[in-house]
Amino acid sequence: MTCCSSLKLDDQASMEAQYAEEGPGPRICRAEPGNQLQPVLYLWPAASQPTSGTSQDEDPTLSCLEAGGEGAPLPSPPKAVSFRINREDLLEVQVRPRPDWLLVCHEGWNPALGVQICQHLGHLRLAHHKGVDLSDLSLSSSQAFSQLLPSLGGPPGELWQPRDNCTSGRIVSLKCSECGARPLASRIVGGQAVAPGRWPWQASVTLGSRHMCGGSVLAPHWVVTAAHCMHSSRLSRLSSWQVHTGLVSHSAIRPHQGAMLEKIIPHPFYSAQSHDYDIALLRLRTPLNFSDTVGAVCLPAEEQHFPRGSQCWVSGWGHTDPSYSHSSDMLQDAVVPLLSTEVCNSSCVYSGSLTSRMLCAGYLDGRADACQGDSGGPLVCPHQYTWHLVGVVSWGRGCAEPNHPGVYAKVAEFVDWIRDTVQDSLLSRPMVSANLTAR
Repeated sequence: MTCCSSLKLDDQASMEAQYAEEGPGPRICRAEPGNQLQPVLYLWPAASQPTSGTSQDEDPTLSCLEAGGEGAPLPSPPKAVSFRINREDLLEVQVRPRPDWLLVCHEGWNPALGVQICQHLGHLRLAHHKGVDLSDLSLSSSQAFSQLLPSLGGPPGELWQPRDNCTSGRIVSLKCSECGARPLASRIVGGQAVAPGRWPWQASVTLGSRHMCGGSVLAPHWVVTAAHCMHSSRLSRLSSWQVHTGLVSHSAIRPHQGAMLEKIIPHPFYSAQSHDYDIALLRLRTPLNFSDTVGAVCLPAEEQHFPRGSQCWVSGWGHTDPSYSHSSDMLQDAVVPLLSTEVCNSSCVYSGSLTSRMLCAGYLDGRADACQGDSGGPLVCPHQYTWHLVGVVSWGRGCAEPNHPGVYAKVAEFVDWIRDTVQDSLLSRPMVSANLTAR
């Protein structure tokens, strides 16, 4: 990735790599006749450099602002009820129209509610909850509280009633699974090499010793990547795959030091032709050890909408120039704004190729993007000092071509599938399969 990079396929086809265990690398094959999508270039290291075809589309200098009406970012509407967990792991609720945050009384509390709140905030699971005696805390005399009333079928705000005190004398302490924190975050800007710990959830998915794609850590046993990364090499043995975390330089990778895969789970609706549902989960045989340089990213919080114009970050080890002549040994990152689907589906961009499971990010003048080799990696956006996985690098055309920004799998559309898949794995430990397994 560079300050002018992007993620995409050959000008004639959707790239389908067939990588056998004995083969030297992925081969570029032609798409089936009848595929009406714009030419795209997937983001894995190719055995040979893709040809740069000429565009039969509109003049790249066309302004898509006119076509899509890209304007100022739209503010998100205020929620009736918002939750947060403070530095002391105490649950707080904000009930509109009150502006203050209220501690939650323990009466009426149950673990199922804790699970829902953790998931609402973008965490995979509830880690711990308990009642804390108010006598053990030093609180302001003006501190207010809220108590959850039995459900009466009314609006959510009516279920949380403000209180001056808690009759039980206890409030709720809640701890969710760790995610979204950067203990060693540095100040390096986009387009430059990344310091260790800046993106602790960044993973490198390798086939043998070859970097294939990026990925994002969701939990000690789970990594998310793009389905096309795994689909392209579906004939490969499961034992040949590894996930490497906590590194910024690929030269630091040593054989057999990565985490082995137990199962590959592509989305059951993934389409290699349309690039829709381009997401896959990797279950690791042994859990990752979280540290200052290895950690999980949060999923999008429930009903959380990052508006167009939001400044987000993409990272990876992909090519660092639009000619695909140089891959980066060092992890690179770049800031890219979210673009509206209306603009990206306009006639001068992708002409309706984006589905509701995709989102677009980058610049219409082509100044920054991801590039070949970044596929499966994270597009993350910050919210209240917590980082959320908004997109998975999927497809596009060229690297940093004007009017062809990067296209990502929209993670918010897959949160339920991710949680259900992880939960199913906890309830019934999956069998180790020799081949790619789809549900």
